[in-house]
Amino acid sequence: MDFAFDARTEELRERLLAFMDAHVYPAEAVAAGQRAHLASPWDLPPVVAELKAEARRQGLWNLFLPDPVHGAGLTNLQYAPLAEITGRSPQLAPTALNCAAPDTGNMELLAGFGSPEQQKQWLEPLLAGEIRSAFAMTEPEVASSDATNIETRIERSADGGSYVVTGRKWYISGAMNPDCRVFIVMGKTDPQGADPRRQQSMVLVPRDAPGVEVRRAMTVYGYEDHYHGGHAEVVFDGVRVPASNLVGEEGGGFAIAQARLGPGRIHHCMRLIGMAERAIELMCRRAVARTAFGKPLAAQGVVQNWIADARVTVEQLRLLVLKTAWLMDTVGNRGAHTEIQAIKIATPRAVVEILDRAVQLYGAGGVSQDFPLAELWAAARTLRLADGPDEVHQRSLARRELKGYAG
Repeated sequence: MDFAFDARTEELRERLLAFMDAHVYPAEAVAAGQRAHLASPWDLPPVVAELKAEARRQGLWNLFLPDPVHGAGLTNLQYAPLAEITGRSPQLAPTALNCAAPDTGNMELLAGFGSPEQQKQWLEPLLAGEIRSAFAMTEPEVASSDATNIETRIERSADGGSYVVTGRKWYISGAMNPDCRVFIVMGKTDPQGADPRRQQSMVLVPRDAPGVEVRRAMTVYGYEDHYHGGHAEVVFDGVRVPASNLVGEEGGGFAIAQARLGPGRIHHCMRLIGMAERAIELMCRRAVARTAFGKPLAAQGVVQNWIADARVTVEQLRLLVLKTAWLMDTVGNRGAHTEIQAIKIATPRAVVEILDRAVQLYGAGGVSQDFPLAELWAAARTLRLADGPDEVHQRSLARRELKGYAG
């Protein structure tokens, strides 16, 4: 395993770092000021459009997609250090580069499983940043950590020409964005099927289809996550879509979901490392600038321990994420299954702890809107649930470890 940056990665990394310094970090305060004057809380500040135009002009666009036809053609190992950089400003940077969830996963899904017609209608405008999308899987009435529990129904019409979608979803990321045009909805086409992992299918549902009700916005620790299009409770009340809106085949929804979530999990972990690096930087700045009990915080032993432990943790996590990226590139997602689960367990948990200590170091400022730490903490803590809670991954990983010892 060679984790040295190749020439293309190094070149993109240098350009992205320069873009962050010149455009993204200065835009954080500008965006906060512009938000107060928006007509709708879900509109994006004008500076976001400026960032997107500049990122596209500089060729820093769709870096996440390994498909060279539709994306930048980077491997996971090449993309990892770039995603880490965007994690330092997780609200603005991924959006500016058209590398923000849930659109990234939806574009990967459409690129891998969408028909040519579906790709032309939905993937191409997503790649161009002209529209946004949402992924509708999680439901409030069932334990969505087990996707076989899904209750939403996708029923074929009697003439076979359409599907009717009925169900209630929540925490549907991207649904509040005014540019959201399509939902990828997971539901059951064969609820009585013998194989519980072949009961589900996915269909494309236009946001403006009759029967679609975006009922309310859901907050995350009180944050609305505007830049990613928020999170919504959505009701599908007998929504009829053409049969051609089926993604892949009937019964393929569970497998498609797993294919979508694998890259999403590592992308989250890549960005989390960037969030931790931002936290360490903020901790160091605070420690040398703040005096308590007659000496700088940097001279306090406990603060030194926090910073040292954070650095060690980040270096460990980065190596595990890079190894996982390398395995995904060389043996595929299935071959990297254990490592994907390992990073999904370890990274959010450790970064939450780093951010928690950074909050502690900032005192009241750490929980305020004047610094990014509270919002970063909320995002990192949420990732211990999103794309599968810790316990589900621990259960699966343990079973894999124990398998060779079973009598």
